[in-house]
Amino acid sequence: MTSTEQRAALQRQIWQIANDVRGAVDGWDFKQYVLGTLFYRFISENFANYIEGGDESINYAELPDEVITPEIKDDAIKTKGYFIYPSQLFVNVAAAANSNDSLNTDLASIFSAIETSASGYPSEPDIKGLFADFDTTSNRLGNTVKDKNTRLAAVLKGVAGLDFGEFDDSHIDLFGDAYEFLISNYAANAGKSGGEFFTPQHVSKLIARLAMHKQTSVNKIYDPACGSGSLLLQAKKHFDAHIIEDGFFGQEINHTTYNLARMNMFLHNINYDKFNMQLGDTLRNPHFGDDKPFDAIVSNPPYSVKWIGSDDPTLINDERFAPAGVLAPKSKADFAFVLHALSYLSSRGRAAIVCFPGIFYRGGAEKKIRQYLVDNNYIETVIALAPNLFYGTTIAVNILVLSKHKTDTTTQFIDASGEDYFKKATNTNILTDAHIEKIMQAFDRKANVEHFALSVDNDKIADNDYNLSVSSYVEAKDTREKIDITQLNAELKTTVAKIDQLRADIDAIVLEIEGTDA
Repeated sequence: MTSTEQRAALQRQIWQIANDVRGAVDGWDFKQYVLGTLFYRFISENFANYIEGGDESINYAELPDEVITPEIKDDAIKTKGYFIYPSQLFVNVAAAANSNDSLNTDLASIFSAIETSASGYPSEPDIKGLFADFDTTSNRLGNTVKDKNTRLAAVLKGVAGLDFGEFDDSHIDLFGDAYEFLISNYAANAGKSGGEFFTPQHVSKLIARLAMHKQTSVNKIYDPACGSGSLLLQAKKHFDAHIIEDGFFGQEINHTTYNLARMNMFLHNINYDKFNMQLGDTLRNPHFGDDKPFDAIVSNPPYSVKWIGSDDPTLINDERFAPAGVLAPKSKADFAFVLHALSYLSSRGRAAIVCFPGIFYRGGAEKKIRQYLVDNNYIETVIALAPNLFYGTTIAVNILVLSKHKTDTTTQFIDASGEDYFKKATNTNILTDAHIEKIMQAFDRKANVEHFALSVDNDKIADNDYNLSVSSYVEAKDTREKIDITQLNAELKTTVAKIDQLRADIDAIVLEIEGTDA
């Protein structure tokens, strides 16, 4: 199958699963069950493949649990981070799902067993609570045990029917595509958020390429507001695994999405010792202070959210914010995330951050922070993107690229908001590979291109009140129809002459009529 065919097949199958449980489970809740089941299937197959070790004479799913020795279990947990007995594998549970009268409680026991298998091992914090949002006993599945089991069985059978061969051989991001499809179909209709936790794959690809541009290797990659981990995973998807030496780091404030991020790491075969996801408020309780600096930082932080700001007098002395001499406004934390990322960035790395456009021209504290960034030559590029690329907002956002190793004192502005730089689609617009390539070429070359890219000396930006809006520097292409004034005047002269002649003819006719009447 091609990627387009795989994606279409995935969406049809997910929609069929939705139809099987429709009317009972709210679409937004249903999303959690599909993703959780997809994850359960993946780690089961991944674990079985590890135990079998390529030996075709071994079928782990058919072995009795009793043959598993403590030594085998201990070794597996140290390597994979968790343990699953043969009877607990997805394939066995799904096969018996329709006839299992205690399916819901059995699943709950299995998920608990997988999580607790890591207790006392280094992987414990990475495994603990992974299935917390997969509540098999919830009344959202039905009021009776029978109803719950019927719907759980439908989801298990549906996910079991997803046939793309090995996960690694798939041309698409199964988990990401499933998540994206579910969000696009349910978030808007249900009036619920969720798109802010997921950066569409095409935008993620651009951000990852910007952050890792021309770096033959990076020590590690970090997202301070990682959502479901989609940005971090684009870095893995588009670059050789060895280029990211010490793994993937992320922090997320939303517990459900934090669990999705950890699942997403496992789903992409990133072992527990190669990722570190932490739960918490990045601005008030940041993790990874001992792990910084990072050679690559990618982020799509929440737009203009409130934060404690100046109400916490200790923050002005925080090493992340103190150099700027001012805190981001309490009603708009955008620049707090930017300064946080800058503080965690290495001297050789780049940070690519999705930003709300207003922060680039508003006054007050935000202007002072822009002045700090420009005067210290930290801004490499500001890119204006097309509207309606993200779920949950139609605004045309910007990407801010930060660097601590610039060789000149200019700032590049790229206007990729026009119709030549996106493809219109039903729900959200799309950046194609061709669009991304155009942007990357401009970013790389730093050449001035009329109506598209311009490098501006920082002194000129200072003279312009430290305004960083792309439209202030890159002149938009005039798409209005051009009018030839000389030709227009000639046509008007001819028209006026015709009107005068017509009036004269009418006057003559009127006089003739009046003379006849007399």
